[in-house]
Amino acid sequence: MPNASVLEQKQKQVAELKEKLSAAVTGVVVDYKGITVADDTALRKELREAGVQYFVVKNSILGRAIEGTDLSDISSVLEGTTAIALSNEDYTAAARILCKFADSHDNFSVKSGFLDGKVVDVATIESLAKLPTKEVLLATVCNAFQAPIAAFARAVQAIVDKDGAAE
Repeated sequence: MPNASVLEQKQKQVAELKEKLSAAVTGVVVDYKGITVADDTALRKELREAGVQYFVVKNSILGRAIEGTDLSDISSVLEGTTAIALSNEDYTAAARILCKFADSHDNFSVKSGFLDGKVVDVATIESLAKLPTKEVLLATVCNAFQAPIAAFARAVQAIVDKDGAAE
């Protein structure tokens, strides 16, 4: 039986992790075994620049944090080495970065994840990873709105130019 201070420390870790999980819009759980320190450092830097929190977590701590929540289905993959990436704003960043990293590293793999508080399968995470960034999506939407307006403006200008040439 652990002593009181160790138990208190673990309860604090569980509470902090539970808070982080509830604040996140998306999360990806990965198996990080077999990657080098240099690869891990580069991965952490890329995730940090994208606003994603990434950290190694004990399976038992994560298991207790998701116990009794909508995320409890993740407990089925809590074995081996586990790290989690959480994003509070961007739905695609963690999935995009981690899936790209997993494609180029044989031992690194995505185990599970969640989206808006609901557990999703690996296929859903991979689909999410293929979506463009928020900025690209917004630019595409703006371009779609702008194209008809630009075409209309060109048509009006052509009429004006035609009427001006007729005089």
